Amino acid sequence: MSWDWSIIWQYLPRLLDGALLTLELVAISGLIGIALAVPLALLRVSPNPWVRALPFAYIFFFRGTPLLVQIFLIYYGASQFEAVKQSVLWNLLSEPYWCAIIAFSMNTAAYSAELIRGAIQAIPRGEIEAAEALGMSKPLQVRRIVLPRAFGIVLPAYGNELILMLKGSSLASTITLLDLTGMARTIIARTYTPLEIFFAAGMIYLLISACFIGGFRLLERRLNRYQHYRHHIAHEMTEVDPRLQD
Repeated sequence: MSWDWSIIWQYLPRLLDGALLTLELVAISGLIGIALAVPLALLRVSPNPWVRALPFAYIFFFRGTPLLVQIFLIYYGASQFEAVKQSVLWNLLSEPYWCAIIAFSMNTAAYSAELIRGAIQAIPRGEIEAAEALGMSKPLQVRRIVLPRAFGIVLPAYGNELILMLKGSSLASTITLLDLTGMARTIIARTYTPLEIFFAAGMIYLLISACFIGGFRLLERRLNRYQHYRHHIAHEMTEVDPRLQD
């Protein structure tokens, strides 16, 4: 078996075009998803069980069903309802691009909401009590204390979720979108070189994932830099008085 490296170089520009569409899908879906996830997470930590019920049902559905099924339900299912076809929503739901955006956004919102919920519940109770002692209102506590701390806690896990969404975005090719996987399949249909083209596509996915991992690590260090200062101060104090180590 011999590899035809010239095929990779010949079609690399087209693969990069597909990669740009993949990044676009992930970026837009990620922004919409996190915007939906924050209110869902806040509703999930409500003490009222009736308030928690609706976001729980939403999260349960989108986490419990395959992303491919969700894409098909939106892309093919919407056209089955005449009311939808007659509404202004049909301008979006008739386009595979927007159907993919909607499916990816709603899917990642469910997973991100659970991550943020866990992060909110992991915030030390003393910080919330301190905010209450200062007379902060609930909305102010959420804006100044809860969400900044939660994002700092959830960032490593959210980075993993974004990488999973990057890999899941390959399903966009099932509804005719020429993302990286879709473009690779189109090229293979013309050249009959699946090994070379899928290898090149895999390397591009790997490179994008590496960039995501590096970017999130830098962002995590910036958001959680106060922890480094706290550990540094604690270390200096134990050097002054070793009894403080315990």
